[in-house]
Amino acid sequence: MHDYQRIADRIAADILSGRLKPGQRLPPQRSFARRRGIAASTAGRVYAELVRRGLVVGEVGRGTFVRAAPVPSGRALAEPATTAPVNLELNYPTAPDQAALLAPALAPLLRPDVLSEATRTAPADGTPAAREAARGLLATAGWRPSAGQVLFSGNARQAIAGALAALVRPGGRVGIDALTYPLVKEIAARLGVTLVPLAGDADGIRPDSVAAAHRAAPLSALYLQPALHNPTSATMPETRRRRLAAELRPWGLPVVEDRIWSFLSDDTEPFAAFAPELTYVVDGLSKRVAPGLTVGFLVVPEGRAGQVGEALRSGGWTAGRFALEAALRWTTDGTVDRLTTAKRADASRRQRLVTEHLRGFAVRADPRTYYAWWRLPAPWRADTFTAAAAARGIAVTPGPSFAVPARTPDLPASGAADCVRLGLASAPLEALEQALRTLASLARTTTPQGVTDLPS
Repeated sequence: MHDYQRIADRIAADILSGRLKPGQRLPPQRSFARRRGIAASTAGRVYAELVRRGLVVGEVGRGTFVRAAPVPSGRALAEPATTAPVNLELNYPTAPDQAALLAPALAPLLRPDVLSEATRTAPADGTPAAREAARGLLATAGWRPSAGQVLFSGNARQAIAGALAALVRPGGRVGIDALTYPLVKEIAARLGVTLVPLAGDADGIRPDSVAAAHRAAPLSALYLQPALHNPTSATMPETRRRRLAAELRPWGLPVVEDRIWSFLSDDTEPFAAFAPELTYVVDGLSKRVAPGLTVGFLVVPEGRAGQVGEALRSGGWTAGRFALEAALRWTTDGTVDRLTTAKRADASRRQRLVTEHLRGFAVRADPRTYYAWWRLPAPWRADTFTAAAAARGIAVTPGPSFAVPARTPDLPASGAADCVRLGLASAPLEALEQALRTLASLARTTTPQGVTDLPS
């Protein structure tokens, strides 16, 4: 065992025993090195080891703190992972009387002759009827895919995985927003893909940042959320989309465009409208309809369906036939449209509660979305606030869950260390309102942050 690991073990023991309290700040690494009589590089390895174990969290310009909340995981955004009475991590919207709206289309599937067909396997490109229905559902005023471009997966996450598996070899680099959907980080890690955070501004990723990263070491693809970005809810303006498309075209750099929340906004053209030959559009029904019986869509450039379809098949990510048949019926009988209308109204109601109860705080939220990005007032940090909220029965997602670690020092910090994301969709309306009141009251209090002397 190395010296730095022995030192880390002793500090870990003090954290786990409670001698070092959650939220306490450790000394700067240089001070720690002087006290221990060790090299600064060894001190850096000690702190890095504690971060790796999930015991401390380092925040640029602020220091290293004993972690006050569990290590964030993408699981919390995909399935229930907390016993908190009010869950503002999970974010699946449900419309009033949703089950009653969904049931009629499923009834014909229970007929023996129909069920026999619906329980067969389905290819990656589904059925002709499903492709036509998907084309109509995904089309916008300025973009409509052809039937040959549409593939189906079990859900949107599987569509992302299939696209990345088809486009990026293990060890390849994918450019991405410095803040992004956490499960993309987990998907990339399992595929052996390196995510490269790119500098951006209020309009999204900057084209010059893409160019600089690509010239430093070639990128294999980009992952973008141009419409209602999760977690910030920002939408990339058309001028930026056009500039970015022009930048990427000479390199032939493909783009995986995640449009899972785009159904809440009907006035934004996809990036695919500006670079159709480069863009792989991901969407799905988990938010539009329900997470338990869903279908993902993957629209690929012309001529690429064979390669991407093979990636979906080999990964086991194709859609089930029963879900595909259910989705077809919900789409063609108007159920999806009715649910979309209801959920847009519901999201607007919930955002009004955010405006009312978090007035005066630094909250970024598009009034059409089901989430809010909250920069906490000092001295709160995401870590300590998440723990304090959990103690009051409210689960929120700490900002660092969305941050892609920078691998070069020239990129600015993501700014996530003092932010949390509030998922507004899953909690009942009354519970959400009470939770927002509680969180606002909590944020107005202060939490102690002391510098502690580490044990010898």
